[in-house]
Amino acid sequence: MTTELARPGLTTRIKRRAMKLLGPRGVFLEGFLEHPVMVGSIIPSSRFTIRKMLAPVKWDECKLFVEYGPGVGTFCRPVLDRLPRDGALIVIDTNPLYIDYLKATITDGRFHAVLGSAADVEAIVKAHGFDHADYVLSGLPFSTLPDGVGPAIADATYRVLRKGGAFLVYQFSAKCRDFMARNFTHIDSGFEPRNVLPCQLFWGWKT
Repeated sequence: MTTELARPGLTTRIKRRAMKLLGPRGVFLEGFLEHPVMVGSIIPSSRFTIRKMLAPVKWDECKLFVEYGPGVGTFCRPVLDRLPRDGALIVIDTNPLYIDYLKATITDGRFHAVLGSAADVEAIVKAHGFDHADYVLSGLPFSTLPDGVGPAIADATYRVLRKGGAFLVYQFSAKCRDFMARNFTHIDSGFEPRNVLPCQLFWGWKT
């Protein structure tokens, strides 16, 4: 290794430049090709899906918003735009490509990107100084997750949410409702056709 390449931070700067050249769609596609079962889509969600999914959120009561499977941040920026100044957004993903991209492109001090499993959300939330989350958003493909992972995530999500909080889920399949119904007795549903593919929307409320 040359002295130039060994300089602290140089590798990180090169990685950030490469990601910016690829752009969000390029990074998203790369992540999908690496882990199609975990990503579940080849194209990020549409603005219509984002708007409808976030519509029920009471932002003035939101101190901590958590997202599973943020990808390249399609929801991150809209959430940060709506989040109070003293709020926080924690995103959790198992793909280091996405986590590195988000850390390189989102500099908002309220934003925290974590490489890990959504099933560990309780420990992650606690590690960031919070007792609970107000809202949790997920685009993870529950129907294709490994056996046991979907129920574990749904159970942990219910536990980490405050009373009155909600689990927001968008999917191409309605099967995720079965995972949510294990804990959430009040589930609102919706549909957004202006998405590739058309999207099922669910809001599970912790009553």
